[in-house]
Amino acid sequence: MLDYMIYILAFAVGSILGLLYSYKKHGEPYVAVNEFDMPSAAVSIIGWCLAFNAGNVILQAIGFLLGGLIMGERPGYGRKETALGLILAIGLYVLLKLTA
Repeated sequence: MLDYMIYILAFAVGSILGLLYSYKKHGEPYVAVNEFDMPSAAVSIIGWCLAFNAGNVILQAIGFLLGGLIMGERPGYGRKETALGLILAIGLYVLLKLTA
């Protein structure tokens, strides 16, 4: 039960940090940038892969923090990067479960 509390807390902190980072990075009042952000995609992929596939509570919490960092950006930002990270992490999870 404590594990889930740590995951929820890490995701919430990551979402808040992502929102603060996004407001600092993008000053425009609406979504004006539609390009794919590679550093955010790398953070999202690493975060979600750790969250779903690490067997350690601390590594999974770090994964949820990183996933929440990108997912918690302002509305419209980070959506493509989050989707890519989730798709790859779920694919890796299924691949690992099929081979085990």
